[in-house]
Amino acid sequence: MGTAQSRQQAAPGAFGAFARFVLCGGGVGLASSFAVAALASRVPWVLANALITVVSTLLATELHARFTFGAGGRATWRQHAQSAGSAAAAYVVTCVAMYVLQQLVAAPGAVLEQVVYLSASALAGVARFAVLRLVVFARNRSQATATVRPTHRPLHATVARTSAPARPATLCRAA
Repeated sequence: MGTAQSRQQAAPGAFGAFARFVLCGGGVGLASSFAVAALASRVPWVLANALITVVSTLLATELHARFTFGAGGRATWRQHAQSAGSAAAAYVVTCVAMYVLQQLVAAPGAVLEQVVYLSASALAGVARFAVLRLVVFARNRSQATATVRPTHRPLHATVARTSAPARPATLCRAA
């Protein structure tokens, strides 16, 4: 029970979890960008990007399970699958944003492309944070809370049981 209490106490609030999400996810994303560039010098870029995306999603999910959302342990296979699904959805959002930009602007400059890409990434990141917090890692928080919560009767039930028993005639009397 002491472990469950420390896990629950370690679970950050929404703001703290979001800050940790940005730090962990951003750190993994930054490292991934360098890893893709390094690996792309040896294999085709598409393959390098796919491999690094898989590895970085696994790593980020572990970091989010252990630190971001205060689960205090390793991520389950279910959580990895759900996290991969949210990462894929975020990837689709950024691809669609860039496609729409290419359709609307004949030759967008690098600054406009970066603004659109980073805006789509930020929007997808906020949605991904919500999915991870409310769906993927929500079960761990509720289990930790249920484990820590003491089992006791409400005060009104205790008072009712300690008061004098009602007479049967009083309960059955018609008003």
